[in-house]
Amino acid sequence: MLAEDLKNLIQGDVMSDENTLSAYSTDYSIFRVTPSVVVFPKDKEDVEKLVQYAAEKKKSGEAISLTGRSAGTDMSGGPLNDSVIVEFAKYFNHIREIGSDYAVVEPGVYFRDFEKELDKKGLLYPSYPASKDLCAMGGIVNNNSGGEKTLGYGKTEDYVEEVTVVLADGKEHVLRPLSADELSSKLKEENFEGDIYRKLFKLIEDNYDAIQNAKPKVSKNSAGYFLWNVWDRKTFDIIKLIVGSQGTLGLLTAAKLRLVKKKKYSALAVIFSRTLDPVPDLVDDLLKFHPEGIESYDDKTLSLAMKFLPSLIKLMKGGAVKLLFQFLPELFVVLRGGMPQMILLVSFTSDDKEELHRDMEEVRATAKKYPVSVRIIKTEEGAQKYWVIRRQSFALLHSHVKGMYAAPFIDDIIVDPKYMPELLPQVDIILDKHKDKLIYTIAGHPGNGNFHIIPLVRLNDEETRKIIPQVTEEVYKLVFKYGGSITAEHNDGLIRTPYLEEMYGEKITELFEGVKNIFDPMDIFNPRKKVGGTTEYAVEHMRRS
Repeated sequence: MLAEDLKNLIQGDVMSDENTLSAYSTDYSIFRVTPSVVVFPKDKEDVEKLVQYAAEKKKSGEAISLTGRSAGTDMSGGPLNDSVIVEFAKYFNHIREIGSDYAVVEPGVYFRDFEKELDKKGLLYPSYPASKDLCAMGGIVNNNSGGEKTLGYGKTEDYVEEVTVVLADGKEHVLRPLSADELSSKLKEENFEGDIYRKLFKLIEDNYDAIQNAKPKVSKNSAGYFLWNVWDRKTFDIIKLIVGSQGTLGLLTAAKLRLVKKKKYSALAVIFSRTLDPVPDLVDDLLKFHPEGIESYDDKTLSLAMKFLPSLIKLMKGGAVKLLFQFLPELFVVLRGGMPQMILLVSFTSDDKEELHRDMEEVRATAKKYPVSVRIIKTEEGAQKYWVIRRQSFALLHSHVKGMYAAPFIDDIIVDPKYMPELLPQVDIILDKHKDKLIYTIAGHPGNGNFHIIPLVRLNDEETRKIIPQVTEEVYKLVFKYGGSITAEHNDGLIRTPYLEEMYGEKITELFEGVKNIFDPMDIFNPRKKVGGTTEYAVEHMRRS
C-alpha cells in the first residue's frame, strides 16, 4: 500500500523488493534496520511531495518517517530507518556550480567526483573524511565531517555558507546566516520559516548562558545539536543546526560550500615514538609550525601493515618490487629500536618551496629534542605508503580475518590532547580485558586528541553482543572524566544518541528535544537520532553478520 501510494505520488523510483530493502538496511555501522520502502526522488518537487505525504499520514495517526541517505558510509546507523529511505545518490548527484572560492553541490555527489573537478581548478574542499573515496557530500554536511586536514582548516561547519532544505511544511527553503537586522525582519514573517526562527531565537535567548557553557571543551565535536554556534548576538546562523543534524530537521537538497586554493607543494614528517609519553609535548611543539594535519596510528596498525604487506602494496600505485623497497626504512626502525607505540604523520603545504624546506628542517630539529625517530618525505609518492596505512589498515584487517565484523561503537572519542597519555592506556586496559573477543587498532588525530578505535568482533556471538554496550559505557565514562566528547566527527546515530544526556545533562538534552520539536513537530525526519534513541533499540538492532 505504501509503495503503491508513493509510486503514484512522485516521478522518481520507488522500490520495495527484498534485495533493495536488504541493501538499504545497513550502513558501515553495527546495525541492521530494514526499511518498508526506498524512494529515489528526481527533483525538489518529489522531495516536497514526500514530506507533504508523510505529514498527512502522521496527522491521521499512521507511523511513517523519512530518512535521507546518499553513499551510506555512516558508521553510527544514521541513515537507517524502518519506514521510508529517501536515497539522493541516484538523481541528486550534480555539481551545480563551481566559482572562484565556492561550489554548490547536491547531496548525492560523491566526494571523489567533486575532488576531481576541484583539482582541475586548483581548488580544495579541505574538510573531507578518511572515507573520501566512498562518501558523498550529503553525509559530509549532515555529519559535520572532518579528517586529516581539519587541524589546519577546520570542520565542515566552517565551510557551509548556505543550505537548501525541505522542511516539515513540505517546502524547500534556502537558509543562510542573518545579521541582527535581518533576523529582526525574519522574526516578523508570518510563515513556517518565520515561526521556526521565532521559537528557536526564544529557546536560545532564554537559555543563553547554559547553552554556551554546554559547548564541549574540545576542538571538534559532532554530538548533539550545535546550539552554542547559532547566535552570538551579532549573527544568527541557523546553518549551524542543519550541519551535523543527521537529517533530523529536514531533507537537504543542496549546499553552498566555501573552497580554498590548493597549495603547490607538500611535505610530510613521519615520527616514530617508542612510547606515548613524549607525544603531547611533541605535538604541542609541532603545532607552532601550523601543520595542516597531525595524523597517527599505533603499533598494532604498523604490525598489521607489515603482516599483510603484499595486500597493502596492491593498494598502492607502481611496481611491486619498487614499492616493497619503500618499506625498508620502517623495517630498519623496528630492528634498531623496536616497534614504535605511535607513528605521527605531520603534513605541511606551501606555495613557496624554499619556505617549506626551511619549515621541515625546523620540524626535524624540534622532533629530535625528543626520544623519537624522524623521516622527512618531500614527494607525494614517498608519502603514499603512510597514507595508505593510515586509511586502509582496518580494511586490510577486516579482509584477512574471517568471520569477524568491523564494529564501530567507540570509534570517535576526543579529549584535550594533553590527556592522551593517560586516556589511551586506560582504553587499552578496558579493551584488553576482552582480547579473546575482539581485535582492535587505534588511529586518529593527536593534534586534536581525537582517536578512532574500531574493533573486529563476531557479532553472532551472544557474549560479544553483551560486551559491546559494557565496553561503550566504560570508555565513555573515561571520556567524560577528561571533559571530552563521544564523537568528534562521526555523529550520534543509533549508537551514541542514548549517551547524550550523560554527556550534556538533562537540561541541554531537553533543549535538543525542543529544537527537534521546533523544526519537526510530527517527527517526520530520521527518528531516534539526536533525540528519542535508546540503548534497548540499538542493541535490538545490532546485526549478526
